[in-house]
Amino acid sequence: MRPFKHPSAEQFNLERVLYALSDPVRLDIVRRLAAVEEASCGELDGGRPKSSMSHHFRVLRDAGLVRTQGVGTTHMNSLRRDEIDRRFPGLLAAVLAAPAETPLGAE
Repeated sequence: MRPFKHPSAEQFNLERVLYALSDPVRLDIVRRLAAVEEASCGELDGGRPKSSMSHHFRVLRDAGLVRTQGVGTTHMNSLRRDEIDRRFPGLLAAVLAAPAETPLGAE
């Protein structure tokens, strides 16, 4: 399993972060990761197709919100909260404090 690419904190782009957070599925992933130290893709997929979730995790990684590491055959994800907070102070706290809406497809 090859390692995933993650941008450095200096490469975080506000537009990319906001785009990643604008999708209800990705926002749900971020909210769930904020409550735990790390979680596998399977724990965060909400029963959605693997191909769709791969796309969502890639967008989150590219924005710098999530770090994904291979542990054996499992991909473990963690929220890069400290790095995001240093680059964009208060942004993640404000997003996480907003009322959660029901993710698409979970109704």
